[in-house]
Amino acid sequence: MTNPVKIGNVEIGAGRPIAVQSMTRTDTRDVEATINQVRELEEYGCDIIRLPVVDMEAAEAIGAIRKSTAAPLVADIHFDYRLALESIRQGIDKVRINPGNIGDRGRVKQVADAARARGIPIRIGVNGGSLDRELLAKHGGVTAGALAESALVQAEELNLCGFYDVVVSIKASDVAMTVEACRLFDKKKTGIPQHIGITEAGPLTAGLVKSAVGIYELLREGIGDTIRVSLTGGPADEVLAAKTLLHVMGKPASSGYVELISCPACGRCSVDLINILKGIERQIYRIRVNRHIKIAVMGCEVNGPGEARGADIGVAFSGGGAALFKNGEIQYKTPAAEAAGALTREIQKMLF
Repeated sequence: MTNPVKIGNVEIGAGRPIAVQSMTRTDTRDVEATINQVRELEEYGCDIIRLPVVDMEAAEAIGAIRKSTAAPLVADIHFDYRLALESIRQGIDKVRINPGNIGDRGRVKQVADAARARGIPIRIGVNGGSLDRELLAKHGGVTAGALAESALVQAEELNLCGFYDVVVSIKASDVAMTVEACRLFDKKKTGIPQHIGITEAGPLTAGLVKSAVGIYELLREGIGDTIRVSLTGGPADEVLAAKTLLHVMGKPASSGYVELISCPACGRCSVDLINILKGIERQIYRIRVNRHIKIAVMGCEVNGPGEARGADIGVAFSGGGAALFKNGEIQYKTPAAEAAGALTREIQKMLF
């Protein structure tokens, strides 16, 4: 069992529901654009949102962003400890640093002291590109052992500064190495919660496969208190993928889950199901729910209400129209172009 750690209004560790994280793609110095993306991530059910802090202007922008949302915000800091100090002054909920690249213990202690005074945690981020030369020489390069030892050493560095409200992330683009490194760290029984995922996982298809394999393996072993599915793409896709993975595994999450099932589409399908599905997906995943809801989108009468009888609600296309059904029973028909809107309205009626 790991220690409880509070990030804003979200708690992780100690058996709490697994929190889903993502990171904004906007320039944090562009306050309006960043606020809009934070709100988008909130709509998709992201629990914790990380902001890149590249310079002092970005750190100073956190204050305005903080005022716009109640979502837990994390400042991602590299190289300059002063950016961490300013982010803390601006009201950030957690700081992500690599103590090994922000200077000597005196600088690390300043960050630790400021975080302690504000009552916020620090996440130590370790990846293959952040290992120091001594560890690389000791382990003969980037290895699972080197990654795990780096996390232990850096956690101890914060402990020596009298700081214990720590979270660790140990990541590499190599799935097997990441899993083994997280296992090695877990075996030390430090009580430190782990944020897990595969870094630099790649574009959508490759990133989803690699992340699912690595995160699944760790969660199955009871390792991991918060997750991120890192993808080269929009952050909303990361949130949807993470929530889907947790649902498939039957893991408790912090909110309800909308499960969208659909047929693969074939020559029987008379509509552009792929693009229709994209439109439906973007609408329904923004609906916040407090329970599991299964929604089916089927391309023809063969894969229609009969095969989707286990769904709460759905649509089946045929010819130029669509049949809306609930629990496998057709309720009414609508033109195909109006199916997405009709489905969304019916879902809202179910919930509210």
